[in-house]
Amino acid sequence: MKKTSIWFILPVMLSVMFFGSVSAYADGTQKIEVGITEHLDEYLPSDILLTDHTGKLVNLKQIINKPTVLCFVYYRCPGICSPLMNGLAESIASTDLVLGKDYQAITISFDSRETYGLGQKKRETYLKKIKGQDGSGWTFLTGDSANIAKATQALGFGYKFENNEFMHEGALMMISPDGKITRYLKGISFVPFEFKLALIEASEGKSAPTIIKVLKYCYSYDRKTESYSLDVTRITATMTLIFAFTLLIYLLIRGRKRKLKSANQ
Repeated sequence: MKKTSIWFILPVMLSVMFFGSVSAYADGTQKIEVGITEHLDEYLPSDILLTDHTGKLVNLKQIINKPTVLCFVYYRCPGICSPLMNGLAESIASTDLVLGKDYQAITISFDSRETYGLGQKKRETYLKKIKGQDGSGWTFLTGDSANIAKATQALGFGYKFENNEFMHEGALMMISPDGKITRYLKGISFVPFEFKLALIEASEGKSAPTIIKVLKYCYSYDRKTESYSLDVTRITATMTLIFAFTLLIYLLIRGRKRKLKSANQ
C-alpha cells in the first residue's frame, strides 16, 4: 500500500470509530428528513397555538411555566410511540420529582388529523401508569398542520408520511420555564438519573449534553439497585483501542522518519 493511502485511510478509520458516520454538506449543515436535529439554547416561538385534551385552545409557550419534558407522537401510531410513552410514564413514576409541582409533561400529536378526543383517551391510559403523581401536570395536545409545523421545526423533529404511517424517531425534549430548549434524550427508554438531571438542568436553563453522554458511556445503571457502577469492561476496551491506534500512529511516524533519515545520509 502506498504511504499516501495509509495516511489517508487512518484518519478516516479513527473518525468512523469514535464519532460515527454523519451525512453532512460542505457548508456544515445537515439535511435530516426523518430524525432529530438538536436546537439547544433556542427558544420556542410565541405564536404556536394548539388544542389541549379538554378542547381548549392554548399557546404552547405560555403554558410552559416550569421545567418541561415534551415529546412528539401520534396517538394512532402502531410503532414506537407507545414504547416512548411507556418510557416517559416509567420515568415520571420512578423519579422523586413531583409532576405538576417540580415540572410538567407535554405530549403533542404531530398528525393534524387527530382530534383532542383522541388525546384525552391516550391521557387517561397513561395517567393510570403514574399512580401517586399529579396527572394535571401532563397535558396532551393536538393542532392544525400549520401550528404543528411550527412546533416540530422549532424543536428539530423531522418526520415523513409513508405507506399510510409516519416515519419518525423517539425522543424527550427538555425545556426551561422561559421556553429555552435545554436537552434531548433520544430513544424510548430512559435512565431515571439522567431524566431527573435533565429536568434539574432545565429548571436552571442549562444545556450540556456532551458530559451526560460520557457519563452514560462510562457507567452502567442497575435498575434493581437504582445506582450506577463503573463499567470497567467498556472503559478497558476503549482504552485498548486508543492505545492501539496511538501505537500505530507512533510506529508509522517513526518508520517514516527513519526512511527520511536514511535517504538523507
